[in-house]
Amino acid sequence: MTQIKNQEFGGERPLYASHNLRLEDVTIHVGESAIKESSNIEAEHCRFEGKYVFWETDGFKINNCHFAESARSSLWYSRNCRMTNCTCEAPKLFRRMDGIYVENTDFPNGEQFLWDCKNIELKNVRIEQCDYVFMHSENIRIDHYHQEGNYGFQYARNVEIHDAVINSKDAFWESENVTIYDSEVNGEYLAWYGKNIRLVRCHLTGEQLLCYVDGLVLEDCTFGADANLLFEYSTVRGNIKGDVVSIKNPSSGHLTVEGKCGELIWDKNQKAPADAVVEVLG
Repeated sequence: MTQIKNQEFGGERPLYASHNLRLEDVTIHVGESAIKESSNIEAEHCRFEGKYVFWETDGFKINNCHFAESARSSLWYSRNCRMTNCTCEAPKLFRRMDGIYVENTDFPNGEQFLWDCKNIELKNVRIEQCDYVFMHSENIRIDHYHQEGNYGFQYARNVEIHDAVINSKDAFWESENVTIYDSEVNGEYLAWYGKNIRLVRCHLTGEQLLCYVDGLVLEDCTFGADANLLFEYSTVRGNIKGDVVSIKNPSSGHLTVEGKCGELIWDKNQKAPADAVVEVLG
């Protein structure tokens, strides 16, 4: 493997079509497509300032590196990326990629992060200012995650999340096959029009949560004081620990509320099969 240490590059395509290359303490200054069309790349303690750094790259490891804000759109159309212990100030990272592993990394400007990607694993990751993250992505596994940004996981498929805090209005809109464990999800209109949504030991806040869901499962979940008009036109089964403010017109299923329900609404707008059973034990 060729090694490059303590050097600086700029302009357009300075390391274009490189293969079997290790970069240590290298700075890529403002420019475009520095390492495009490459394979088997390792980067350690590097700084990236230019745009489109890793495009059409197959097999690359990035450790203890920094992506400046100017390095927007630096990881697109690539495969088999492993990123660890990095700070990424650049927006629009990860687009149309296959095989992404990210650990111990912060994204303070996560705008349009991870669009149209598949086979993704994140561990101990924090993303902020991140409207529309994970749009149209699939096969996602996340552990220890914090998100600050709206419209997360829209149209995502095959998602498993553990130990997360997700602050996101309209999260999981029209998503499919989602399981969330031991997490806190805050935001209005959670998982509307979703399919096969399972929540286990989660705490949920926000108005009109979990409506129009086909195949909603709740296991030992709790709801905040602002969580009202739950489950409208959803098929739902499982149990809720504690109290809820209001439940409105679930279409089918069997739900047990182990605390109190401030208001249980059944009106003429209930949709077929209109046979849902809600047991309130408090």
